[in-house]
Amino acid sequence: MKATVFALIVINKAGGLIYNKNFHDGLNKISTNDYLVLAGTFHGVHAITARLTPIRPPAPPAGLRPEPVSGLEVLETENFRMQCFNTLTGLKFLLFTDTTQTNVDVTMRKVYDLYADYVMKNPFYSLEMPIRCEMFDRKLQSYVREINNR
Repeated sequence: MKATVFALIVINKAGGLIYNKNFHDGLNKISTNDYLVLAGTFHGVHAITARLTPIRPPAPPAGLRPEPVSGLEVLETENFRMQCFNTLTGLKFLLFTDTTQTNVDVTMRKVYDLYADYVMKNPFYSLEMPIRCEMFDRKLQSYVREINNR
C-alpha cells in the first residue's frame, strides 16, 4: 500500500475543533458533529495522559523554559496512524496517515510552518477561532498532494 496522508484536524487549547480537512478517501466519512466529538474527546484524553506521566523530566538550567509534559502522541491501528503535534500554546494538530507513512514528524513540522505563515500572519484571523484562510487551504492541499503522489 502506498503511504498516504488521509486527513488533518486542528484543535484549539480549549478542545474545540477549529479546522478539519480530508485529503484522501482512505478513511470512512464522518459527520461534522463526529469531528467535534473527536476533537473534544482527544483533548480530554491528551490532558489525562499528560498527567499520567510517571517520571518528571529534570529541571532545566536557570533561565530556560521547562519542556512541557507530553500526552498522547501517536495512536496506531492496523488501518491508520493518528499523530499529534502539540504546540507550546496548546494547539493540537492531528494528522491521520497510512501506517506505512514515513517522516510524519517532518510532515507535521511543515504543516505547522504553513499554519504559522498563512494563518497566524493573516491580520483577519482571530486566535482560537475556526481557520478560514484560502491561502492556507491551497498551500496545505498542494503539499499533501505532493506527499500522496510519491
